[in-house]
Amino acid sequence: MDYIKLAKDNEDLCIEMRRELHKIPELELNLPKTVAFVKSKLDEFGIKYKEYVNGNGLSALIEGSLPGKCLAIRADMDGLPVTEETGLDFASTHPGKMHACGHDSHTAIALTAAKIINENKDKLKGSVKFIFQPGEEIPGGAKPMIEEGVLENPKVDFIVGMHGGHLADVPRGSIAFKENEMMAAMDKFTIEVNGKGGHGASPHAAVDPIIISAEILLGLQKIISREIAPVDSAVVSVCKIDGGFTQNIIPDKVNMMGTSRALDEDVRDIVEKRISEISDGIARTYGGSAKVNYQRFYPVLDNDPEFTNQIKSIVSKMIPEDVFEMRKPVMGGEDMAFYQKEVPGCFMFLSNLKEHSDGICYPNHSPRFNLDESLFYKGVATFVASAFEILQ
Repeated sequence: MDYIKLAKDNEDLCIEMRRELHKIPELELNLPKTVAFVKSKLDEFGIKYKEYVNGNGLSALIEGSLPGKCLAIRADMDGLPVTEETGLDFASTHPGKMHACGHDSHTAIALTAAKIINENKDKLKGSVKFIFQPGEEIPGGAKPMIEEGVLENPKVDFIVGMHGGHLADVPRGSIAFKENEMMAAMDKFTIEVNGKGGHGASPHAAVDPIIISAEILLGLQKIISREIAPVDSAVVSVCKIDGGFTQNIIPDKVNMMGTSRALDEDVRDIVEKRISEISDGIARTYGGSAKVNYQRFYPVLDNDPEFTNQIKSIVSKMIPEDVFEMRKPVMGGEDMAFYQKEVPGCFMFLSNLKEHSDGICYPNHSPRFNLDESLFYKGVATFVASAFEILQ
C-alpha cells in the first residue's frame, strides 16, 4: 500500500475537519460539541464507537479480516483557556478558548487515518482502536478512560500517539523519535502564605506575607541548583502569585501556584518533599505560616525502545529524510504517559509550526499559535502505516 498517496488523497478532508474543530474549542473534561463532531464523522465513515468519561471521550474500533493483535491510536481533543489572536478565517468562536496546542489537528489526523484504515480493513490483520480523549491539559483524561476500560475488549497490545507544534531542535517537517524518557512527569503545587496584615508604613507591626513569598520563591530555586544532581533534570517554576489590595496595605495572605517537572521518580519525590519543607521553614522563620498542596498529575512519558524503533523503521521507509532522533527529552508533560505505563507505546512529535503574519513562529500555548496544514498528511500516513505494518 502507498501510505503517502492514501494520506494525500484525503488531505483536504483532514484540513477541513481540523478547521471545523478549531472553531469550537472546549476545555478539560467537558467537550460536548467536539465529541458530537467526532461522532458525526465516525458515523459517516461507518465506524462503531463507545463512550467514556460521561460521554466526553470515545473509542472507535476497526476490526480486520483476520484475527490478530490490537494497536491503539490516541488523539486528544481539548483546548486551552486562551483568547485567540491568530486572525484566521476559522478562528475560535468560543470566547476565551482556543486550540492553542494542536489538539484539533491530532483529532483530525486520527479521524482521517480511521477513515483510510476502515476503507482498507479487508487487508488488516487484527484490530485498530482509536482513542479520542478529553482533558490532556489538566485534569487529565487518559487515567479515567483507562479506569473505564478503554484498553480492554479487545485488549490493546501497543499504542501510538503524536503531538504537533514546534521543538527548537527538530527540523520543520520532521517526525521526532526518542527511546525511553521523552517527556517529564508533571505536577502542580499551590502555597498559601499566611502573615498578619497591617499598614505599609508600619511593616514592623505586621508579618508581611509578600516578603515571605519572595523568600520562598527564591528558596525553591535552590532545590534545583543545590539539591538535585547536575546530571539529573528537574524544574520548579512559580507561575502565579496573588496577594494584596493597594499600595499601602500589607495583606494577611498571599497565594502562589506553580509546576514542577522531573524525569525520575526519586527526583520527583525529593522535589515534592523539599517544596513543603522550604515553604514551611521560611514562613515560620519570619513569623508566618505556609500551607502547601502538592498534586501529582502525569508520570514520565516513557517510550518502549523496541516498539519505538519498529515505528521509526516504518516511517523511515516512507519519508527517510524526515525522521529525526532526539538526543534529549523535553520537560513538558503529557498524559499519554498513563497509557504507556500499561502497554508498550511510542509517542512522536511532528514539527509543523506555521509562521504568523508577522513572520514569527509562536509556540504551543501562545494565542498566536498555528500549524502548517500541508504537513498533516505525514501524521496520517504514519498512523495508517503503523496499523498495517505493526499488525502483520
